[in-house]
Amino acid sequence: MPTPLTAQKEPDLTYVRQTAEAIRRHLRRGQLIVLESTTYPGTTDELVRGVLEQGGLTAGVDFFLAFSPEREDPGNKSHSTPTIPKVVGGIDGVSGDVAQRLYDAAVAKTVRVSSARVAEATKLTENIFRAVNIALVNELKIVYDKMGIDIWEVLDAASTKPFGFMRFNPGPGWGGHCIPLDPFYLAWKAREYGVSTKFIELAGEVNARMPEYVVGKLQEALNDCGRAVKGAKVLVLGLAYKKDIDDPRESPAFEVIHELLKRGADVSYHDPYVPVAPKMRSWPNLPAMTSQPLTPEVLRSTDVALLITDHSIVDYDLVLKNAPLIVDTRGIYRVPVPHVVKA
Repeated sequence: MPTPLTAQKEPDLTYVRQTAEAIRRHLRRGQLIVLESTTYPGTTDELVRGVLEQGGLTAGVDFFLAFSPEREDPGNKSHSTPTIPKVVGGIDGVSGDVAQRLYDAAVAKTVRVSSARVAEATKLTENIFRAVNIALVNELKIVYDKMGIDIWEVLDAASTKPFGFMRFNPGPGWGGHCIPLDPFYLAWKAREYGVSTKFIELAGEVNARMPEYVVGKLQEALNDCGRAVKGAKVLVLGLAYKKDIDDPRESPAFEVIHELLKRGADVSYHDPYVPVAPKMRSWPNLPAMTSQPLTPEVLRSTDVALLITDHSIVDYDLVLKNAPLIVDTRGIYRVPVPHVVKA
């Protein structure tokens, strides 16, 4: 079940609470309940336990309760649910034992931790690690661009180091149902303990500003061609939040489109995985849009092609030959070309 954020960047546990209430109405002795939704440490043994015990049964005695975070990487063909190690933590030892036996029967390896809180913190740590490092390379991209240095060439060179370096790539922002949300769960919970999470929150700010940076680069590129954003035809390449999947949740493409429409641009998109642009929670008022065919005629009729998601099946040579201007946020075009601007 989803665990989104409120407009104030606080955890919205409505779905978790409602699901726990539904389970409580049918809860029987001896049952095991496992929460897998990413959330802040304490959700399982505070909120979920509290709701379930309102039915008169006691956790750890009458029923068992644990947390085991979902681990998946959409589009990754090398790993699947059965092969990815499963972290498991119960609200007590017996609940942990029962949950581990359940997952032992379904996955290749379980990783038992001492409590549900540790399991909850593990998932947050994994995703915050990614969020912070994505923010780092996004900030480096901006700095190096000012210096006339290609971030992609830098990363290619740095990646040759066999130790002490793990590659993360910059982009137009962050997306998906985890990375843009999870850092704020921990930041919110940390305030309860009087601790500030400046480093984590700064990473969130950097990543959240990237769509604005991309729009700024597009505006500069159009200005250099003697065009204004207002009235310009912009073809956005990719709505999904990452390559080769059909999931548009929290995709930076929607924020970019929103900002372009505010500036008066005529925006369309192409995404072979997302034929119809769905209504999004954060951008409910975007106009209805459908994916445009990627043809020479469509490309030539645009003022700029804005590459947001680097799907493997897109013909980037076709784009290069026919689009009059390209703004590339994913490093597809490594060799300098006069009508390609990296953003």
